[in-house]
Amino acid sequence: MRAASSPACLSPLLLCLCVLQRSFGTPSPPSPTFIHNQTKLPDGDKDSHHRPKRGWIWNQFFVLEEHFGPDAQYVGKLHSNSDKGDGSVQYLLSGEGAGNIFTINELTGDIHAKKSLDREKKSHYVLHARAVDRFTNRAVEPESEFIIKVQDVNDNAPKFPDGPFSASVPEMADIGTSVFQITATDADDPTYGNSAKIVYSILQGQPFFTIDPKTGVIRTALPNMDRETREMYSVIIQAKDMAGSVGGLSGSTTVNISLTDVNDNPPRFPQKNYQLYVPESSQVGKAVGKIKANDEDLGVNAEMTYRITNEEGAAMFSISTDSDKREGIISLRKPLDYEKKKAYSLNIEGVNTHLDPRFSYLGPFKDTTTLKLIIGDVDEAPVFTMDYYIMDVYENAPAGTVVGMVTAQDPDSTRSKVRYSIDQNAEGDALFSIDVDSGLVTTTKSLDREEVAWHNITVMASEIDNPNLVSYVPVTVQVLDVNDNAPYIATDSALVVCEGSKAGQVIQTIRTTDKDNFANGRFTFALPEDLPVNPNFTLKDNEDSSASVLVHRQGFSQAEQELYQLPVVVWDGGEPLLSSTSTLTLRVCPCQRGARMPVCRAQAFLSSAGLSTGALIAILLCVLILLAIVVLFVTLRSKKSKKEPLIISAEDIRENVVTYDDEGGGEEDTEAFDIAALRNPAAAEEMRIRKDRQSEVWRAMGNEAISPALTLPDEDIHEVIKLKVVDADWDTSGPPYDSLQTYAYEGRGSPSGSISSLDLPEPQSELDLSEVDNWGPEVQILSKVFQEKSQQHVP
Repeated sequence: MRAASSPACLSPLLLCLCVLQRSFGTPSPPSPTFIHNQTKLPDGDKDSHHRPKRGWIWNQFFVLEEHFGPDAQYVGKLHSNSDKGDGSVQYLLSGEGAGNIFTINELTGDIHAKKSLDREKKSHYVLHARAVDRFTNRAVEPESEFIIKVQDVNDNAPKFPDGPFSASVPEMADIGTSVFQITATDADDPTYGNSAKIVYSILQGQPFFTIDPKTGVIRTALPNMDRETREMYSVIIQAKDMAGSVGGLSGSTTVNISLTDVNDNPPRFPQKNYQLYVPESSQVGKAVGKIKANDEDLGVNAEMTYRITNEEGAAMFSISTDSDKREGIISLRKPLDYEKKKAYSLNIEGVNTHLDPRFSYLGPFKDTTTLKLIIGDVDEAPVFTMDYYIMDVYENAPAGTVVGMVTAQDPDSTRSKVRYSIDQNAEGDALFSIDVDSGLVTTTKSLDREEVAWHNITVMASEIDNPNLVSYVPVTVQVLDVNDNAPYIATDSALVVCEGSKAGQVIQTIRTTDKDNFANGRFTFALPEDLPVNPNFTLKDNEDSSASVLVHRQGFSQAEQELYQLPVVVWDGGEPLLSSTSTLTLRVCPCQRGARMPVCRAQAFLSSAGLSTGALIAILLCVLILLAIVVLFVTLRSKKSKKEPLIISAEDIRENVVTYDDEGGGEEDTEAFDIAALRNPAAAEEMRIRKDRQSEVWRAMGNEAISPALTLPDEDIHEVIKLKVVDADWDTSGPPYDSLQTYAYEGRGSPSGSISSLDLPEPQSELDLSEVDNWGPEVQILSKVFQEKSQQHVP
C-alpha cells in the first residue's frame, strides 16, 4: 500500500504500516530498517541516471494480543514495485504461523491474523515473504525475512506463587522492625507500558504493620506488641499493576505473622501461703510435696529454679527443680519426729534462670511464697537405745550364762509395752536366747573361742499392741579366751644337723603353737627331767617364748647315725598352767656351703635309702642286663614271625635238598623242610590241608595233645625217590658230584613213633619270670614288661 501523505510511508515500492497505525491508534513502531535491492529493468530500458529503486522495505510488523473481534485482525501489507496492479504478481508467505495463524492475500499482499494471540505464550513470529510472477512462477522479488511482534496488553494480574506466607517477629519489638519481604510476579511485558509495574498495599493488618509500596517489606507499626496478649496476626497484602492506577489488575495473599517470646514476664506463685501434711514416718531423701510458680513466657524464658530461704526449713528439707514440669520437688533431709516438733514453715523463692537485660525494668524476675508443713503422728516401731550392741562372754561358760541386755522403747505417746526376740534367720540363733520382756541375752550352750571367736545375732523388738511394727538391732558377742589348750611344738619337718657342727653351736630356734591367745603369758622350754641327760644335744630357753637347740658335741657323721630325737617340754603362762611334750627329729647330713640356713646336699638324699654306692651300681647293672635280654628276646621273636614256609602252594613244588644235621630244632626246622614235598602234588596238597586242621585242633585243645607221627605211604616215597634219581642223572646242568641224603623215616606203624623233632611242641623259654620278682622292687617293672611282650607273641 502506498501512503504518500504520511512521513512514515517513505517508500513507493513497499508496503506501509500507516493503515495499521491509523486503524488502531497505536503508537508508531520503531522506524523500519530499509533493505535496498537493485530492481532489474527489462532489456533495452536503461536508466540514464543509474539510480537504484527501492524494493522490500520492512523490518517488523506489530499485532495486538488478545483480539476477539468478529473479523481477522489486520497486520500489514506486502508490495513490490514490479506489481502493476494487473494481478500478475503473486505474494507468498511462509514461516512460523503461516497459514494457520497468519494469512496473506496473494493478489494484494494484505496480511491478517485469524486467531487471537497471547504474548505471554509467544512474543513474536519469524516469517518469510516472496513475490513471484503468477504466469511464469519466476521470482519477481527475492525471499526476505520479517518479524511480526505481538504487542502486549494488560491482561495478567500480579500473582504470589508461593503464598500464603508465614513470618515471625519478637514481641516488644521497636517500631519499624522488619518482619518479611514479599514479592509478586506479573506475566505482562515489563518493557512496554505499566502493565507489569506493581505497587503493594495492606488490605488487612493495620495498624499493627505497614508495607513499603515498592519493595514489599513488611514492618511493625506499633510498639510493645505483647505475645501474651495476642500472638498471631493475619495480614492481607495486595499487589496492583499499572503502578496502582485505576483500571490496573491486582492480586492478594495472606502473611501469617506470629510474635516470638522474650523473657518479659517474671514467675508468679498463684498463692502466697500453702499448707502441706507430712507424716512423721516419711523416709529421708524421699519427696514429700511439690510446689509450682507460673510464668507466662515460653521455653527457656520460663525456666526457673526454686530454693528455701529460711535456715530452719533448709535444715530439715531440700527442694529441687523438675525442668520438664517446672515444679519444685520438696524432699526430706532429716527424720521427722512428731513428738519433738509438729510443724515447719518454709520460705520458698522461684527465680528465672535466663534474664534479658532489655526488660530488666519489668522485674524483679522472681517471686516468694510460704509453705507450712504439718507433721502427722504415726504409730512407730520401737526404738533401741543404741544403734548396735557389743557383748562378751567367756568360753566354756555353762548354758544360761548372761551375755548382756538390749533395751527398746515405743517412741509414741502411748508408750506401748515392747516384746523382744532373736531373728531366726540370723547367725547364732541356736547359741543364744533372749527374755521376751526384759531383753536379757543368755547362752544356750557352752561356747568354744577356738572354733568361733565372734557371733553376730539380730534382736527384734515389736509392740505388743501392734506386732507388725518391728525394729531390728545388730548384736555382736565376743567369746573371751580361757587357758584350755596346752602349747605344743610343730614337728612336721626334721631339724638339720651339719656333719661339721661344733659343740655349743645353735642348730635352730624353735617356737611353740598355742590355740589360746597371748593373754596366757610367755612360754617356757626345758628338757624332760625324768630322762637321762642327752649327750648329743641340749636346749636353751631364750625367755622370749622361744628356745634354741644346741649341739652338745662335735663329730657327727651321717654314715654312723643319721637321725636323732630330742624330747622337749613347753609350758604356757596361763591359769591354770598347761604343758605338753614334743619330740624333735634331728637329721645329720653334709650341708651346703654358703647357705644362710643349714641345708643338706643332694647326695644326702641318695643315701637316705640305706644303700651304699656299690649296691646302687650293682642294681643299675642288673637293670641294664635285663633290658638287653628283653631286647634280644623281642628281636628273635620278630625274626621268627617273618619267616615263610618253603612250600607255598602245589604249583611251587621243586627239588629242595637241605642238609639237616641238627636235632631239636623244633618249629624252625618244620618251616624249613616239609617231607610232604617228596610226595606227588595231590598228596602234598592233601597233607597240607590235613596239617592245618590238626593245628586248629591243637590250638583248640590248648596244645595239650601231642600230634601223632606223620605217616606216608611207602610206595609214594620210593616212587618219588626213583624219579628224582633219574632226573638227576640226566641233568647236565647240575653240579659235577653226587649228593646223598638220608631220611630218618621208620615207615608206617612204628611202635616207638617218630624220633623227629618236627612234631614237637614249641620249646619253652629257659628264663623263669617268677624268679625276677625276688630280685627286688627295682626289677619288678621290667618283669611285667617282659611278661606282656611274651604274651603278645603267643599265638
